[in-house]
Amino acid sequence: MTRPKLVVLDDDPTGSQTVHSCLLLLRWDPETLQTAWTDASPLFFILGNTRARPPEMAAQVTREICRNLRQVAGENLLDQALVISRSDSTLRGHYPLEVDVLNEELGPFDGHLLIPAFIEGGRITRDSVHYLLVNGQPVPVDQTEFAKDSVFGYPSAYLPAYVEYKTGGRIRQDQVVRVTLAHIRSGALDELLLGLRHNACAVVDAETLADLQQVAQALYRAHAQGKRLLLRSAAGIVSALAQLPPQPVAPAAMSTYVQGKLPGVVVVGSHVRLSTQQVEHLLQQPGVQGMELPIQQLGAGQTPQQLVAQVMPAVTQALNQGLIPVVYTPRQELSFPDQATRLQFGAQVAQTTALLVQQLPPEIGFLVSKGGITSNEILSHGLALTAVRLLGQIVPGINVIRTPADHPRFPHLPVVIVPGNVGGPDVLATIVQRLHPRQL
Repeated sequence: MTRPKLVVLDDDPTGSQTVHSCLLLLRWDPETLQTAWTDASPLFFILGNTRARPPEMAAQVTREICRNLRQVAGENLLDQALVISRSDSTLRGHYPLEVDVLNEELGPFDGHLLIPAFIEGGRITRDSVHYLLVNGQPVPVDQTEFAKDSVFGYPSAYLPAYVEYKTGGRIRQDQVVRVTLAHIRSGALDELLLGLRHNACAVVDAETLADLQQVAQALYRAHAQGKRLLLRSAAGIVSALAQLPPQPVAPAAMSTYVQGKLPGVVVVGSHVRLSTQQVEHLLQQPGVQGMELPIQQLGAGQTPQQLVAQVMPAVTQALNQGLIPVVYTPRQELSFPDQATRLQFGAQVAQTTALLVQQLPPEIGFLVSKGGITSNEILSHGLALTAVRLLGQIVPGINVIRTPADHPRFPHLPVVIVPGNVGGPDVLATIVQRLHPRQL
């Protein structure tokens, strides 16, 4: 059975956190898409950064990607590809907007499946309730800070109720098809998938990697029988579908990619509680120097350029002293009158981090970017990348890419993309230790 190409529309750069050796596209013009479509890897990611955009722009970007994909792959795209709308494992993002646009532009699909489980990141789904493992204990995600997100919040971890809430009642929870662990482990999943019609919504359980592998095989069988299914998922199902061999360089050996004469730099934009714990732990280590980026001044009339000029001397001085600068935004989330204002301010912050990266010395050894939206801005504007190949993970769920040899300022620079809500308190320190073992 010839497997379809996995085409992943990712709403920030972190969805490739379980795979390796594939392309991440930061542009989606037909020429760039053609390069990925014909690449030997069984999958590629298109980084639309839609989670950072207002709904109208997110829809526009998704529509443009779809139309260019059609141009590259032809009208029989769905015969050749399995399309995945990858989003947050804690249920934040433009759902159902992106699914609706994908169905309009690439469909019609027989069904769309919500598969938020991300086992490596401690997210499991049982009896259609999505949980975050906290100290080994499952906590329904509606009881976590992620459900209180001012843009993408939600009142229930029971996925059928989540769907009803997000669709404004267009899809009632009693219309949602529940794919339970019993279905997956008894072999009854094939019948459920083959029965989906008219873009029906199904929500999928998974507690283990083996569950996701069973789902992946059932999806391939359904595709081979002509079912056209769209996935709205976290990163977990992507690796189960890809079935890649071990990555070329082991996580503990990632320092082999470091070539610069200066230490590396850590840039932190994410402000969730876990990110704050990780920053605090890193700043307690020897060989690092913290410096806060006073983004609140953006609201007081300062420009991103002025803010970067304010912090760059300290960054350069630390590097010349052999220290690793850790540049972080304030750890408390600022309040805004509405979602549009918050997103607009977030765009200014992202622009500031991109400008900061542009002015770093070219001799830096590595770059660590914390936060999905921060990372997208750094890759696409700070480093002006069009497409990069993913090297693999430096710790579970955290990617490393490397800039191309012909990059005008930072050739062969390893860049670590750290999601805001992944890893333990010591993960940033572990990453720095693996990239620069002489430092900590």
